[in-house]
Amino acid sequence: MLYALLCDDKPNSLQLRMDTRAEHLAHLNDLGDALKFAGPFLDDNDKPCGSLVVIEADSREAAKEIADSDPYAVAGLFATVTVRPWNWAIKNPASS
Repeated sequence: MLYALLCDDKPNSLQLRMDTRAEHLAHLNDLGDALKFAGPFLDDNDKPCGSLVVIEADSREAAKEIADSDPYAVAGLFATVTVRPWNWAIKNPASS
């Protein structure tokens, strides 16, 4: 099952995001094939203000564990994290 991790940064936390970015990217790369895609949300000034990460996991609990172990989450960057099951219906490369 695919899960979307919808993460909103705390206000005025761009520096924390930048300081933790290398560890965050390493965490995502360590997910291997479980990571389907990821990237930041941008604010009105084109600055990162959150994240969208789509992963494959056995359960919502397993997806939440992955979200909780993200260095951004550990550093306290996120104001909210929502874990939602997601169906990749259109342009899914796995169904081509």
